[in-house]
Amino acid sequence: MAHSALTPVFVGLRTGLHSLFVILVLIVMGRAVLAPSGTSGLALLLSAVLLGTYALGVFVARSAGVLGQPTGRIWLAVLTIEWFALLWLVTDAAYLVFPLFFLYLHLLGRRLGSAAIVFTTFSICALGLHNGWTVGGVVGPLVGAGVALLIGLGYQALEHESAQREALVQELLSARSRLAATEHEAGVLAERARLAREIHDTVAQGLSSIQMLLHAAERSDPDRHGVEHIQLARQTAAANLADTRRFIRELAPPELDDQGLGGALSRLAQGQWASQGLKVTVQAPTCSGLPMYLQTALLRIAQGAIANVIQHADATQATVTISITGRALTLRIVDDGVGFDPAHAFQGHIATSDSFGLTATQERVHQLGGTLQIDSAPGGGTTVTVELDLSETP
Repeated sequence: MAHSALTPVFVGLRTGLHSLFVILVLIVMGRAVLAPSGTSGLALLLSAVLLGTYALGVFVARSAGVLGQPTGRIWLAVLTIEWFALLWLVTDAAYLVFPLFFLYLHLLGRRLGSAAIVFTTFSICALGLHNGWTVGGVVGPLVGAGVALLIGLGYQALEHESAQREALVQELLSARSRLAATEHEAGVLAERARLAREIHDTVAQGLSSIQMLLHAAERSDPDRHGVEHIQLARQTAAANLADTRRFIRELAPPELDDQGLGGALSRLAQGQWASQGLKVTVQAPTCSGLPMYLQTALLRIAQGAIANVIQHADATQATVTISITGRALTLRIVDDGVGFDPAHAFQGHIATSDSFGLTATQERVHQLGGTLQIDSAPGGGTTVTVELDLSETP
């Protein structure tokens, strides 16, 4: 069993069940010794065999982590047959049915386990009546069966709740990992953008000024002595300036060049998205005044939304609109596809289909301090709206 907060509870219940079974078998053996009869020797042998069979099943279950369904049912059938044989010899073995009740529910499931409990109970009652049991001896197993059913069903409900809670914890850990990866990516992009700006504003500008000054010196007196050194210095500065600008382009996201976010979206609409059969209309400014990390995040959000449109929406047209009013930015993606139920969007049906799922989009928007709204209905297309307050973006 995977470790969880309820693991000690389950371990305690199983330990108690094992202890109860062993104690009851020892009681049967003790009665056979203290009140000997013609069948006492056979009863002691069957009790020992029953204990060995039970111990073997527990050992296999612990070694394999769980007792498989076919193996478990065969083991339970053998255990039941041995118990019936012991019960035929010693009526005190009837009390062993209580731990068996729980095994029936655990290994056979709710329906088959309940049927096995009812069958076993009536068998005990019939045998008890045949051997002259009292009313208490008959009612006792019936009451025990009812209690075992209630406790067993409660145990199953607790185990189911534990599994759900464990799945929720794993989902939260996964979401935290994805959020950490998103934050790391945003931090890397922001640092790359900062370096690109610093290099552009210092090294590139300095090399450009040196090149202009050397070119002016060269033109002012082209016949002066040593002008070839000035030419070489200017050419070297020009080459270094070209390298510096290449470094700047490599530090910035490849999609975001001189035309900014609007240009990148337009190129995607005319190239990649159009080649996949989707007509995308882009209505967006260049957004060159926005920080590079923010432009990159908005580009990734738009790419993720259009990727979902292409893969799931069966749409022919889509519109990507970016509007900036004061310090408020709105990104809206609208398609004419088949739509979906937004209530199921974050339950794994779409979010895990690719790396640009709605869950990743939601995490990006949350990281930027914005809001994500999805308006859709089956057959009615989809509108994804992202709203950001530029004064509060990190």
